[in-house]
Amino acid sequence: MIGALILGGAHGSLAVVRSLGRKDIPVWVAVKDHPIAALSRYAKKRVAWPGPNDSSAADFLLDLARRQGLEGWVVFPGGDAEAHLLSRHHAALSKVFRLITPPWEVMRWAADKRLTYQRAEQIGIDYPRTCHAADRGRLAELDIPLPAILKPAQRLESNPLTADKAWRVNTRAELMARFDQASKLMGDGGVVLQEMIPGAGTAQWSYAAVWNENGPLASLVARRLRQYPIEFGYTSTFVQSAAQERVEEAACRFLRSIGYTGLVEVEFKHDARDDRYKILDVNARTWAWISLGRAAGVDFPYIMWRAATGLPVSPTRARPQARWVHFSRDLPAAIGELRRSGISLRSYLRSFRPPVEFACFAADDPIPGLLELPLLFRRLQTRGLPVRIKPAAAAAG
Repeated sequence: MIGALILGGAHGSLAVVRSLGRKDIPVWVAVKDHPIAALSRYAKKRVAWPGPNDSSAADFLLDLARRQGLEGWVVFPGGDAEAHLLSRHHAALSKVFRLITPPWEVMRWAADKRLTYQRAEQIGIDYPRTCHAADRGRLAELDIPLPAILKPAQRLESNPLTADKAWRVNTRAELMARFDQASKLMGDGGVVLQEMIPGAGTAQWSYAAVWNENGPLASLVARRLRQYPIEFGYTSTFVQSAAQERVEEAACRFLRSIGYTGLVEVEFKHDARDDRYKILDVNARTWAWISLGRAAGVDFPYIMWRAATGLPVSPTRARPQARWVHFSRDLPAAIGELRRSGISLRSYLRSFRPPVEFACFAADDPIPGLLELPLLFRRLQTRGLPVRIKPAAAAAG
């Protein structure tokens, strides 16, 4: 049986483990930081590794395949850095593994927001007004109204900015101070300044798919209905499959233009000021709510595994109105919504009506759900952060 090796990640990787494990496909998880995917009963083996940013990471994977007989296994990247590693070393790794990550000449258009927006402009896809702030002196000249957001051009290193995805800046003084902080983390030219599109999580949409050279084998459009923090959420807490042709058309046009293949999630935000859907990010890896597909009739990890192993796949589109909930984070988000907009408790409880998938809880695999909060507290304490999560540094995309 051809197995799967999952590199890093958290809740999206857990969903991949469960999807494949339920089909009796052997799954190994390479862990450096977040262990939750390896806690699943469906994970056959947990492998400690140096992580995607280590200079020996590619050699480690090649040696692992040779020692453990993993030749021909399908490799799933759980995060941006893992996808970057596989893409950069595609020639060597693809001789041993079945990669679902495209080579760098394709991947770069997704990995670097500067190139993403460049390609979007070339093919007529809307995106937020964005400036590439190369230095502090030029920053003052940029024509971006405040409040705005600072974002990393690439999310490869683990640091406060890449963890938060973006920082809101409300004043010129705050912009300059935050830019100095971001530049130290990301290096020269590694930060972009972007207009802040009005609207909360309900304005954010995604197109998720498995693509091959002919287009989508499986696809889904989803809408973020709740997030945490509420106003500028850096994480989805409640996502629902939906229908939105404009999002799907723009995402497919972008992916075709770069010759993309593999798993992908393309994020958009609807700008009510001009009624346009503007591209934010292209995530060429697993994503947190990938298990929403299972509730909507599109099991993305299994479909990707079948495609990678050469098995036949019939093109599939997701059903609308399926839901995904990250309960431990959705509860504080819902409480905030109850206070702010007055949604009823009954309305909130209706969020859990079937079909629904949970980020951690699964009746056939309870350990990850039971250990999620203890693991979160331990991670925060290890990093010297307060246990209480404060909505200070928020993301728009």
